[in-house]
Amino acid sequence: MATLTDQEFHARMQALADKFAATVPVTLDKITRALAACRADGPDGPESGHLHDLHELLHGVAGSAGTFGYGTLGQYCRVVEQQLRAVLAGQAEWPAVASQVDALLLWAARDPRAPSW
Repeated sequence: MATLTDQEFHARMQALADKFAATVPVTLDKITRALAACRADGPDGPESGHLHDLHELLHGVAGSAGTFGYGTLGQYCRVVEQQLRAVLAGQAEWPAVASQVDALLLWAARDPRAPSW
């Protein structure tokens, strides 16, 4: 039998999960805008500040999505975040990672809670 404390804990977790779910579209829009800012920097590639902004957004989703029922979204963001980190370190090319961000956004637009990408 669940105790009152368990019920309160689950209620608080559900409230946090609901709050997270409400932020997913906003966060995806922020990722879209950060990607656009990176692309707008021109043919020499994105400015490091724009890359860091995009990285921060992906990192935030990667770290919290699984806790609130968006496990695959979190995993997908983690993969792209790591690829972006390689760009920041000069170990990967931006265009390939940009296309991965596009794919992530396309997938998430269909169903960010989908069990696979």
